Amino acid sequence: MSLNVLPGRCPKRAQSRLVLFFALATILIAPQALAAEFSDGVVRIGIINDQAGPLSDSNGRGSVIAAKLAAEDFQKTSPSIKVDIISADHQNKADIGVGIVRKWFDVDGVDMVADVGNSAVGLAIQSIARDKNKIVIYSSVATTELTGKQCAKTGLAWLHDSYNLVAGPIRTLVSQGYDTWFFIAADYAFGKNMVLESQRALAAAGGKSLGAVFHPLGNADYSSFLLQAQASGAKVVAFANAGEQLVTSMKQWNEFGMNVGPQKPVAELMFITDVHAMGPETSKGLTSLTAWYWARNDETRAFSQRFYKLHGAMPTEPQAAVYSGVFHYLKSVVAAGTDATDSVLEKMRSTPVDDFYARGAKIREDGKLIHDFYLVQVKEPSAITALWEYYNVLKTVSSTDAYLPLADSECPLVKK
Repeated sequence: MSLNVLPGRCPKRAQSRLVLFFALATILIAPQALAAEFSDGVVRIGIINDQAGPLSDSNGRGSVIAAKLAAEDFQKTSPSIKVDIISADHQNKADIGVGIVRKWFDVDGVDMVADVGNSAVGLAIQSIARDKNKIVIYSSVATTELTGKQCAKTGLAWLHDSYNLVAGPIRTLVSQGYDTWFFIAADYAFGKNMVLESQRALAAAGGKSLGAVFHPLGNADYSSFLLQAQASGAKVVAFANAGEQLVTSMKQWNEFGMNVGPQKPVAELMFITDVHAMGPETSKGLTSLTAWYWARNDETRAFSQRFYKLHGAMPTEPQAAVYSGVFHYLKSVVAAGTDATDSVLEKMRSTPVDDFYARGAKIREDGKLIHDFYLVQVKEPSAITALWEYYNVLKTVSSTDAYLPLADSECPLVKK
């Protein structure tokens, strides 16, 4: 289009053409500019976890639903940004998880990955994300290696780690005279790291470890492990496993009559779905530390009721963490004006997380989201007045007491 208008001599017809020209240019250029800021014109998020195995109740399909709810809520205020949620099952195998995530990053245009769950898979994915400069938000990878020696600027731990799950409860129990412990643990990165952190905390508190046994992932018969724990004479038998593994362990603990014996069982990692699967009689009195509980206040209940209608179960803390992490990521994409990793990370780290999952929480140098925890105990069956309302919240553990001090971190990113 040629206007041929001299400066200062612009007739009305030429002015109209000029306005039309810039209007058309805006229409044509705007989508291209938007696409340039958002790769493939869409923000694509991958949810990877165990969707059919022993960790599928705590994470699984529920985490995918939580991510979709986060995207739905985000698009209420940012409808022009397209969000795509995809998912996959890593089957608790590191090689499968790595293969999926590598393809997501290299071929499928995935911008961010969330959940993961399994510690061994998480450590393997961390390496890929570091090399590809892609963000991963881990909702329930417990190994302290993830934000310790193997930390990465792109790896963010939203929920817990082995240190904050065990340090406080061990100090409390040792002070009450429960000073000898025996561990029954899952035989992979999570269980091994949990036992290591527990033994360190025990020694620091003046307690003693009398041994540990490790069982395969998805094990069905815990009789030999329970008998070894019983023979140890330890005052506490600690279970460093989770999901279906913990449920089966505790059911067999009761079947063998160990629930009326002198030893105290401790679940070092327990989800509300585990309690539901065990039943009130088996789980009564168990204590655990949790980052989130669905029935804690009106805000958590409101989200949980939405989730329940879609999933048929109340959300676990990993599933709530997935919602929070995905929502914070998407808000940071808007703030950055791009889905480019470095720009989004800067916004994520500089902006507090403030939602029903955590209030005023911040991401620390080592990638941990720092927030409060809650010491909970499973109610007696007679005290449970509504389905899924299984916990008494005994105390709030402040974020300053819940985490390993940054000065003690082994993360190479931490400035000392």
